[in-house]
Amino acid sequence: MTRTEGKVKPNFLIIVADDLGFTDVSSFGGEIETPNLDELSKNGFRFTGFHTAAACSPTRSMLLSGTDNHLAGLGQMAEFARQHPDLFTGKPGYEGYLNYRVAALPEILSPEYYTLISGKWHLGLEKPYWPSDRGFQKSFTLLPGAGNHFKCNLDSKTVLPWYYQENGEILDHYKFPEDFYSTTYFTDKFLEYLKDEDERKGRPFFGALTYTAPHWPLQAPEKTIAKYKGTYNGGPLELRKQRLERARDLGIVPAEVVAHLVETQREKTWDELDDESKAYESRTMEIYAAMVDELDQSIGRVIEHLKQTKEFDNTVIIFMSDNGAEGMLMEALPFGGTTFKDRISSDYNNDFDNIGKKNSFVYYGDLWAQAATAPNYMYKMWATEGGINCPLILHAPQLTAKWQPGEIINQFTTVMDILPSVLELADVPHPGTSFQGREVYEPRGLSWIPFLEKKAERIYDDTKVTGWELFGQRAIRQGRFKGVYVPPPFGPGKWLLFDIDDDPGETTDLSEQHPDILESIIDHWSIYKAETGLIEMDDATFDDAHYNKRVLQDE
Repeated sequence: MTRTEGKVKPNFLIIVADDLGFTDVSSFGGEIETPNLDELSKNGFRFTGFHTAAACSPTRSMLLSGTDNHLAGLGQMAEFARQHPDLFTGKPGYEGYLNYRVAALPEILSPEYYTLISGKWHLGLEKPYWPSDRGFQKSFTLLPGAGNHFKCNLDSKTVLPWYYQENGEILDHYKFPEDFYSTTYFTDKFLEYLKDEDERKGRPFFGALTYTAPHWPLQAPEKTIAKYKGTYNGGPLELRKQRLERARDLGIVPAEVVAHLVETQREKTWDELDDESKAYESRTMEIYAAMVDELDQSIGRVIEHLKQTKEFDNTVIIFMSDNGAEGMLMEALPFGGTTFKDRISSDYNNDFDNIGKKNSFVYYGDLWAQAATAPNYMYKMWATEGGINCPLILHAPQLTAKWQPGEIINQFTTVMDILPSVLELADVPHPGTSFQGREVYEPRGLSWIPFLEKKAERIYDDTKVTGWELFGQRAIRQGRFKGVYVPPPFGPGKWLLFDIDDDPGETTDLSEQHPDILESIIDHWSIYKAETGLIEMDDATFDDAHYNKRVLQDE
């Protein structure tokens, strides 16, 4: 008997936040109001060992393919690969779009499932690489990796380029409503598609709601920003302390965890700023919080619709961030490095009274980012835990009967696991190595279902090896041990070894203490490199005379 024989097949809703920090959500330790996500947490699962790629488009390729980004076409972010054509042009796995050597999850589920997406795509700017060509029957997406959150005068240079498509057709941006706000509008479109019974035809649905919040530029409705006035006047290190304490109390991180020290490029830290600069910094964080608040409000609208239609209990909901919090260090590399920051200063109105509005462009920087990623080290673009260990919430009434409500799952998992987990619950087999007349890779991820049904004690056993690589940063993990290589000037340019189970903050290098384990880890890296065809970048590629970090001691 198949899993769903005689039963109604479950719906699936995957919600992806963009650059959300590990402790931003209240149920993970944050102070931002997220009651709808808290409800999902209270009655579902919180995964604290969930891992993504270190940047957005590689993670999305892994999500939809179930395999490594170096196989799925995003071996590097396309923006970065274009800066190094000598290394990446014409190389398999570096196409810059979700390639056709993978079977995408909506392709596999369609047409048995009604498939829809609203939000960010970032998996191919040109046809035939759009959602409508990869199994989504209804789609409204921002094609590049970022864009203004409000509608802005498109004749003005004070706007990121908008490039939207709907159901395979480029949109006329001038026809967007004047009150356009990305989070709200993505939700409107998603609900519009979900309510389209003529298209759905009674089928279960697979939906992807892929927000661009809280990715820069930080912009939010003034009413929501006002809710957080004064909340961040203590500065990022105080916020970090508060969040760590609450995360410990909630059981999100171990009570005895040692947090990695904060590192910054800033010339002045919080205590060295004048009152005017502190007010500006606080205001920036208030805007960020408002973006997360708006995100939760929109998710609440979808939950309410599912409850009204009596589909909530039969809908598997996965909420995740696509990578660690954004710290604006390596983030600028794909967009021209320091020239990107110069354009922000000259082209946007970032006066105190204007930030958060449609013609402003602020980001919250490395200190606020490390308030969100603590106890882990660093943030987005890093192969350290701060860049790849992300929050995930799973609402699955089909799987919670044997668990306590609000259970915390602290096992190692990856974004590649979502595809096989969804397919198992949907009772739809993966096609294997052949799909629609083309050869495809099988998933490298593992299904969570045997573990969640308490038929297995672990999701990943100690023999399973997982690797990461982006921007020359490398990591390999087997069991509790993880090897990390960060090229200079950002790191030492040699392999370090950490026991992640005991030291998630990656504070103590064990390479000299356990040279045999390090050697084994490096051997696994060589195998991973061969299996995925990844291209190792020379350390000289990252030489940056302007990089000068400061390490801040805990109080």
